[in-house]
Amino acid sequence: MSGRITTERQGRVLVVTMDDPATRNALGADMMAQGREAIDLAIQDDGIAAVVLAGAGGAFSSGAHLSRLYNHRSKARFENRDGIERFHGWVRAMRDCPKPIIAAVEGPAAGAGFALALASDLIVASEDAEFMTAYLRVGLTADGGISASFARAIPPQLAAEFMFEGGRIGAQRLHTLGVVNRLTPPGQALAEAVAWAGRLAEGPRVAMGRAKRLIDSAYGSIAAQLGRESDQFVEALHHEEASEGIAAFFEKREPKFGGE
Repeated sequence: MSGRITTERQGRVLVVTMDDPATRNALGADMMAQGREAIDLAIQDDGIAAVVLAGAGGAFSSGAHLSRLYNHRSKARFENRDGIERFHGWVRAMRDCPKPIIAAVEGPAAGAGFALALASDLIVASEDAEFMTAYLRVGLTADGGISASFARAIPPQLAAEFMFEGGRIGAQRLHTLGVVNRLTPPGQALAEAVAWAGRLAEGPRVAMGRAKRLIDSAYGSIAAQLGRESDQFVEALHHEEASEGIAAFFEKREPKFGGE
């Protein structure tokens, strides 16, 4: 099994950690399933009042395993959709969780890792953290609710820039835009997130859950957008652009899109 999710209780806070330092916490099927299970645990356990999502080894998450996606191109589309649903199930659980979830971001949060940060209610990031959409660079489209999160948080022109370019976005820029709530010195994001979660955990839990539902309903359903993202992702995965983009990534060269 590649990668795992670890959990640790700190008072009424559950710290959920993506742990695969060799890949900078890339998200495989097992980790996705375990991530959803961890959130389900937080939902069901009355002794847990807040959640912190973090990554091990100085990185949040480098995103999905591209090798897994490349191999999925040879499978039927319903199998591709099942694979995406593992991840989207985790994201849905995060949004359905009535307890606040804080992402503690150090290092890279790329692709699906960025989606998990955005699916959290609050983001604490180190000053040197970097966020990347990255999908279009390998001929794919966003998943994990990124398109919905961008539509809620930033103007469409900025969403287009981030989605089209797929490059690095510094934590400072996202903090200025209001996407990142708090900045910390490098190495301090987790401690700050746990301390904040601990304070929130002492508040009125039921009222906080209602507030979270009201925020979601005010901006429209992320669940519906996850379905649209899943459709587009499968289409992209079976297109020649994804074949070229992912192959170029592994061959460490620039992709040649458009048949040039």
